Amino acid sequence: MGDDMTDETPPLRAAAVEAAAVASGGGALAALVGWPLGIAIPTAVVGGLNGAVCGWRGIYEWRRARGWLAAALDSTWGLPMTTASLFAHVAGRLRGEPGFVPDLSVRQNRHVYRRGFQPRGGFAITLGNVINGAGDVSRPRRRRLITDHEDVHCWQARWWGPLFPVLYVGWAAAGAVGGAAIWLTRRRSERFGKVVESSAYYLNPFEWWAYSRDDHWPPGGKIVDFGWARPCCRPLAAVRNSETGRRSRSAGSPVPR
Repeated sequence: MGDDMTDETPPLRAAAVEAAAVASGGGALAALVGWPLGIAIPTAVVGGLNGAVCGWRGIYEWRRARGWLAAALDSTWGLPMTTASLFAHVAGRLRGEPGFVPDLSVRQNRHVYRRGFQPRGGFAITLGNVINGAGDVSRPRRRRLITDHEDVHCWQARWWGPLFPVLYVGWAAAGAVGGAAIWLTRRRSERFGKVVESSAYYLNPFEWWAYSRDDHWPPGGKIVDFGWARPCCRPLAAVRNSETGRRSRSAGSPVPR
């Protein structure tokens, strides 16, 4: 999940060529996915539109395998959430300036908007490869939210494909019911809304995963001693530090004679 940030956008002619190429490739892949289901034209339109926007903005990280993988998954297995991302693009544009954030988007396999669709104030939201509600990205904590938390959701949508929205929303619904039952039977001393939110949102395995990668588990909004006690995986910052250390040791090691 890329964090080699650049604010350099492709030159106009190169952007147009890349947009046409990625739109053609994405549309073709999406059509192949939709053809057995009898919806080749709608899926091709989604794949083509996503490819055109991503190509024009230089989103995909073509110099690394993960950029090609992101492009392929966005137009195939991850197509349901890519469809939702088109709505997020519209919301990001309609909310006006400050809008698109190039240095968190270009060659990062994602689109980042400072505003856009925000069901809850202060919270960013990711739909497919589009992140809305990034906010003040000059703040280090807010930038890390994008690179180490919301980017995880981009890849969750790619890896889990059509299962992702079903599982995420299904947990939220079941968690809300379960949270209400827990409040009635065991947590009456806590606020009802906080118990339900902790169960439906914070304990959602996809959120647990993202907050763990962000080195932010447990989050402040979750009820203490409720649900998962430990992070589910290593923080991305620790992974990057380990990789940097290995490269430094390798570069500094003596050359065998």
